[in-house]
Amino acid sequence: MLRGLDIRDMLIIDQLELAFQPGLNVLTGETGAGKSILLDALGFVLGWRGRAELVRQGAQQGEVTAWFDLPDGHPAYAILSDAGIAIEDELILRRINTRDGRKTAWINDRRVSGEVLRTLSDTLVELHGQHDDRGLLNPRGHRQMLDSYAGLDDALAKTRDAWRTLGQARKALAAAEAQIAEARAEEEYLRHAVGELDALNPEAGEEATLDTQRRLMQAAEKIRADISKAHQALGLQGAEGLVSDASRWLIGVADQAEGQLDQPLAAIEQVLLALDEAQSGVAGCLDALSFNTSELEEVEERLFAIRGLARKHGVLPDELRNFADGLRARLAVLDGSGDDLRALTGNLQTAQAIYDAAAERLTVQRTKAAKTLDKAMAAELAPLKMERAVFATDIAAADPGPEGCDAVAFTVATNPGAPSGPINKIASGGELSRFLLALKVCLTQASDGLTMIFDEIDRGVGGATADAVGRRLAELAAGGQVLVVTHSPQVAALGSHHWRVEKQQDRDVTTSTVVPLDSTARVDEIARMLSGDSVTDAARAAAKALIQT
Repeated sequence: MLRGLDIRDMLIIDQLELAFQPGLNVLTGETGAGKSILLDALGFVLGWRGRAELVRQGAQQGEVTAWFDLPDGHPAYAILSDAGIAIEDELILRRINTRDGRKTAWINDRRVSGEVLRTLSDTLVELHGQHDDRGLLNPRGHRQMLDSYAGLDDALAKTRDAWRTLGQARKALAAAEAQIAEARAEEEYLRHAVGELDALNPEAGEEATLDTQRRLMQAAEKIRADISKAHQALGLQGAEGLVSDASRWLIGVADQAEGQLDQPLAAIEQVLLALDEAQSGVAGCLDALSFNTSELEEVEERLFAIRGLARKHGVLPDELRNFADGLRARLAVLDGSGDDLRALTGNLQTAQAIYDAAAERLTVQRTKAAKTLDKAMAAELAPLKMERAVFATDIAAADPGPEGCDAVAFTVATNPGAPSGPINKIASGGELSRFLLALKVCLTQASDGLTMIFDEIDRGVGGATADAVGRRLAELAAGGQVLVVTHSPQVAALGSHHWRVEKQQDRDVTTSTVVPLDSTARVDEIARMLSGDSVTDAARAAAKALIQT
């Protein structure tokens, strides 16, 4: 529960420290005294999104600190553990807002983000007002409220997973059908193109090889004549013959040269070997250049065919084989489409069945919870002088979605026989306050350790009805902590602890403060609420009677 709140330099609050207690804590004061500022400050330290300008005029920064006691097993412990924050005696939240708008937050002196504060605040404090901003008056939030009341987190998670799987199965089938339709639309082209490519069967690098062969063949006649002449010049009628003659002549006289011809003869031997190698190479070249006219035609025909197909399909010649493989893969999709579609259709049917079952379980659980909620509301409305009103949770079929197939709406009928309708259109201001109080009590019954704040929940009611509202708040606070901002003396009289919010003006500076009231001051405050600025003895007597009731 909330044990204390320290506010410094926020809006019109200079410095203020409040120590709250268990039970029903009441805050009263004139309109405009600053009661809403206290809630703004508490919302700020809890990370709620609120006013943009909070720092008191003339101050460099504003600061709010709040401290809480947490019972064992409080859900806040799990959030704190995830954030790596250890809690010993108490939980202390502190947040600073500088003049330039920067906000910094700490939990037990550990720096945290505003998101961590907001997540933690959901387990600590819940704020309710006549114009509730958490979805009561908006039918789009009713299903979430009912699910929370029924504790359907696990069922919702399973339904969301089933919806996600169903969506994936639908996309997979749609993609396969689109791919098959595309392949079927170009089936004639694919089969012709694959047949053409298979018939040619081009290899990577073949185009360059054919181009080289073609150029060699085209130049062969001219260069072959010169190569043939060179071959003859190297042969027996040329260099080889002359060198052989020289070698024969020198060998014939070598014995008479006393060894002086040994080195020249060895060199000539090397020349003859080199000439033989050269002749072989030239002869090989001549053989390579030997071709029939039909060979050139064949090379040119294949070269031009490869280049033609490459241009036709807009790819490089060396990419034709990979391109053909891609076309075959598209044909394979078409040829195997029946089996693939049957498998994907089976997956979709299975996913649909799983989702339908999960959604049906949600509908059954919601229907059961709706009946329980309606009974709980009837029990809550009776003490609030609305025993003739009827609250009903309507569940209707809706388009399937991640959270099932149900539309949930809270409807009311304020009198027997009167038509029911949306809660925000049927109920008057005072009735709406009581419906709101009853519904919030029902929806937060399991929220152990939660501090509930009611901001003018009694607006629009008075007399016995206001007394009934106050008594329900007091009963609700008996097992925990409730803070109520009120203008109703009947509600204020039932408080366990009472503070008065006052506005003070010193020259051009306006400040707000909160004063704890003892028993005497409390009588005077309730008397003021009953009679106005002029507090009479009769008003004091009436105030005492309210307090003692």
